[in-house]
Amino acid sequence: MREVVEVLKSLEQKPDYVTWVPNGEPTLDADLDKEAEGVKREVRVRLAILTNGSLLWRDDVRNDLTHFDLVSVKVDAASEDTWRAVNRPHDALRLDEIVDGLVDFSREFRGELISETMLVRGLNDSEREIEMIAEVLKEVRVRRAYISTPVRPPAESWVSPPDEEAIVRAYEIFSRKLGQDRVHLLTYLEHGEFVSLGDVEREIVNLLRVHPLALRHAIKLIERTGHNASRVISSLVEKRLVRIVEYQGEKFLVLRTRR
Repeated sequence: MREVVEVLKSLEQKPDYVTWVPNGEPTLDADLDKEAEGVKREVRVRLAILTNGSLLWRDDVRNDLTHFDLVSVKVDAASEDTWRAVNRPHDALRLDEIVDGLVDFSREFRGELISETMLVRGLNDSEREIEMIAEVLKEVRVRRAYISTPVRPPAESWVSPPDEEAIVRAYEIFSRKLGQDRVHLLTYLEHGEFVSLGDVEREIVNLLRVHPLALRHAIKLIERTGHNASRVISSLVEKRLVRIVEYQGEKFLVLRTRR
């Protein structure tokens, strides 16, 4: 927490949000509420968190999340079998308990609640599955519902995005259930406006702990620091910290798994 506060105080312009991004699941942190309170106490800034929602059936977790101004929750399925196929949760978790917890949280939370639904070809992109997901989001009354597709190298090589027809169908169903102004598509890579605060190699590795990074975005990030992008990337590869892979016609840096 101290490092986050120091960086925030050093910035000329405060960010829109300080976001807890999962390297794992952030609500597993027993001190999540204390960390959020500590940052807000030191710096006047809005806080956001991205969660898979798997622990929302717990009262203490829902209470922890009330310390944030924006909560983004993953809702990738509304049927047990599909949920297990897409998210591969722990055997002890139950989708009905998680959905009930999400509904309870939506009634308690006074901040902005949004959702993200990742569509995977052949798993959760059928009309029936999308209708069921939209019904859950309607009950939860999310402020915004994002429909995303795998735009970065996935954990499994067989995973691929749905076709355009399925994406359009999902957008139409969500719009009908939730209102068109609440539905947004995330079917492309972000613009890659990353900023380095000093140690560019360390920062790239930390980014990769969250998700793969497009090679062109990594090059822009490195060049902004005045370093030679080719040398920095070669160094990371030679140190066996990262590797370069290709997915959907784009090259990415991914974190190398140590064995």
